[in-house]
Amino acid sequence: MAVVVEEDVIIVGAGQSGLAAAACLSQRGVRSLVLERDDCVGSLWRKRSYERVRLHLAKHYCALPHAPHPDAAPTYLPRDDFVRYLDAYAARFAVRTRLRREVRAARYDKATARWEVEAMDLAAGGKVELYAARFLVVASGENDEKVVPEVPGIEGFPGTVMHACEYKSPEGMKGKAVLVVGGGNSGMEIAYDLADAGAVTSIVVRGELHVVNKQIWNVAMALYPYLPLWLIDKLVLLMCAVVFGDTAKHGLRRPAIGPFTMKCTTPAYPVVDVGAYAKIKSGEIRVLPAAVKSVHGNTVEFNEGKQYPFDAIVFATGYRSTVRRWLKSDDGLIGDDGMAARSYPEHWKGEKGLYVAGMVRRGIYGSYEDAEFIAEDISKQLHPEAHGNGKNGEQEQLLAT
Repeated sequence: MAVVVEEDVIIVGAGQSGLAAAACLSQRGVRSLVLERDDCVGSLWRKRSYERVRLHLAKHYCALPHAPHPDAAPTYLPRDDFVRYLDAYAARFAVRTRLRREVRAARYDKATARWEVEAMDLAAGGKVELYAARFLVVASGENDEKVVPEVPGIEGFPGTVMHACEYKSPEGMKGKAVLVVGGGNSGMEIAYDLADAGAVTSIVVRGELHVVNKQIWNVAMALYPYLPLWLIDKLVLLMCAVVFGDTAKHGLRRPAIGPFTMKCTTPAYPVVDVGAYAKIKSGEIRVLPAAVKSVHGNTVEFNEGKQYPFDAIVFATGYRSTVRRWLKSDDGLIGDDGMAARSYPEHWKGEKGLYVAGMVRRGIYGSYEDAEFIAEDISKQLHPEAHGNGKNGEQEQLLAT
């Protein structure tokens, strides 16, 4: 029998949300342990993002608790800078991690009033480890497992086929015909990266989407605490009309719901343009409106019947959460899609010491808020003498900002 490791708090996932939660707990004198499947912290940024990516929001929206970015840092941080920031953050707050631990099951034991967590040590051939903790924080993220659609004939495609998480750079793609499947932020940025390097680039954009740029979106973020969503939408769309014109003329139809309302009330997110739209207008990136139907050799057939040959295919078709596979809880905190089932700001706390961090699609600033809420709540339960009997003033202050 494996020895049970006792902890106050177990955190699953060493991405930005898990690190932030651990740091905030540490600042309040609460000991935690982070279990991470990969061999590093921040693996999404370090291993599954392309080289030229930069954060879409200004740096003051992209800092974790108790560690603002320095004044000398770029306004929009490059990937490598953010990875170094996460490494330094984990070191600064002495975040305790056990890497290469894949959580296989977590369930609440009423008899001991503890969460029992079973993990595999992947570095030791899958050796089973057991943990017990009063509190469990799920911080494994929305981008846990890549989603690749089943396409008849794709196994016979002679060229390169990859998911966006495997794409690093356009090296070797100059002059080649490349199809990007998926018109979200990753798809648009990868299409731009390829076209900018001389690839003959096409992108499948099936649905409606909003196109904004970093400057417009940061104005919207600044207005968010002060104006209603409908008014922010009107201002954003007015700025977009000036900057982009009618995007529908180039195959990018805007939805009826406003961009900021969409971001706040649905899983969808506007496309933050980094140069792809100009290349779509110039014809350097071709927009294809129909879904991929099948593949025959190097020829891709689309649902509307058209066929085109390609040398490579990149599926920018998103990710899914895998929390429901291992979390044995039915308190309604996690939905069928593995994300937080409740809307912000009531999403982060469940029953019996269960919490979620970074699982409501609010980006890095969402990770910041969740970490503070969770750490304050746990600290109150472990150290009630250090807190008054009043309301959680810290949460009220954060929600007001």
